[in-house]
Amino acid sequence: MPKYQFSCEVTPHYLAEQSAPEESVYGFSYTVTVTNTGSVAAQLISRHWIISDANGHAEEVKGLGVVGHQPLLKPGESFQYTSGSRLRTASGTMHGSYFFVAEDGERFEVAIPMFMLEATQGGGPPSLVLH
Repeated sequence: MPKYQFSCEVTPHYLAEQSAPEESVYGFSYTVTVTNTGSVAAQLISRHWIISDANGHAEEVKGLGVVGHQPLLKPGESFQYTSGSRLRTASGTMHGSYFFVAEDGERFEVAIPMFMLEATQGGGPPSLVLH
């Protein structure tokens, strides 16, 4: 088992009540579950997202922690949070990375593979499991 390894599960949702398509405003939420699948405890220090709409407009978001937390995850532990984003188009993508510091001092990044944000009438697409 790798010492420094995390998995991410992302469930995006379209928020019709926070959207105004006639004004090119589309609201989305996404729930992320981060799980330590490695063998060493590590703390999530910061996040880096790249959010792109269908027109190619990209926004970069960097910051400490996630939703005000910097969780320390022991092997097998998970942390779940929900956040949101707005796009100018009915679809787009998100991807990025989390920066961690392990209990033994090792520093590493975990990539968050790209996932889709799509405005659909019935809510969001099915959840995506990202490794």
